Amino acid sequence: MKKHIRSFFALFAGLLLIAGCGSKDTSGSAKKDGADKEYKIGISQFAEHPSLDAATQGFKQALKDKGLKVTYDEKNAQTKMDNAQTIAQTFVGDKVDLIFANATPSATSALNATKEIPIVFTSVTDPVGAGLVKAFDQPGKNITGTTDNHPDATKKTINFITDEVKASKIGVIYNSGEQNSVVQIKEVKKLVEAKGAKLTEVSVSTSAEVKQAAESLVGRVDAIYIPTDNTVVSALESVIGVANSKKIPLFVGELDSMKKGAVAASGFNYYDIGYQSGLMAVDILTGKKKPNQIPVELPKNLKLVINTKAAEAQGLKVKDEWKKLGEFYDGK
Repeated sequence: MKKHIRSFFALFAGLLLIAGCGSKDTSGSAKKDGADKEYKIGISQFAEHPSLDAATQGFKQALKDKGLKVTYDEKNAQTKMDNAQTIAQTFVGDKVDLIFANATPSATSALNATKEIPIVFTSVTDPVGAGLVKAFDQPGKNITGTTDNHPDATKKTINFITDEVKASKIGVIYNSGEQNSVVQIKEVKKLVEAKGAKLTEVSVSTSAEVKQAAESLVGRVDAIYIPTDNTVVSALESVIGVANSKKIPLFVGELDSMKKGAVAASGFNYYDIGYQSGLMAVDILTGKKKPNQIPVELPKNLKLVINTKAAEAQGLKVKDEWKKLGEFYDGK
């Protein structure tokens, strides 16, 4: 009898050991986040320029860091709304698991195409005004994401233009067909006029018109400001060329464009908001949260950066006291 009892306990202990080994999680956070499944994500990016590219990179890195297996179908609308709509419809037809919409036109096209497939957006200036969500804390049934419009960013840049550069006539170039740009221009006008300065607006329809628009501001303005407009930023080199040759200080709405040759920008890294959106996508894909349970997020780590090389090229003398206002960037 004792022999049978000993055999029974030995067998029971062995089964416990096997069960324990079989249940051991050797994949870390990846298994918990659903890495055992392969997801298909459609990426709709509205234009090719450094900021949007960085946001897409950040999005992908977030999913990689969380260990998800993903197949991407990545498409670029080349600043054409028709292309953005076709891309969205293609993703719906392919039944992707999630759509990552990079910029306002891509996000609105995606939402028009589906009310079922989850959509995570980034680089959207006014998600409420664009009709994507009712409010930041009231995302849509199948959509949420991150905005690139920090409430303090534009104000800091306009203050620098009027207070430090002493510009009283400021020109802006934007595509009036981009809802995100229209919202920014209204804000810029309010800020400029509050400083007792004048705003001169020039609108374009395509990137091919940008150089002519910049040239039309010569002799009429003391400085130029370019918002986060996809059409204009995609042709920013032509504006930089005019600013350098005519010694007109150029300011922009985000840091990546500043590095290309603008005097200053108050902003954040678009890689970071892309990464924030990627973390949202992880929660949605793995079933932790639904889109309507994830509030829209603001950018983090806002800062003013001054490109000293561009400032000198555009006729400004860099002042040491500017270091108190932000960081210096010398092109390295």
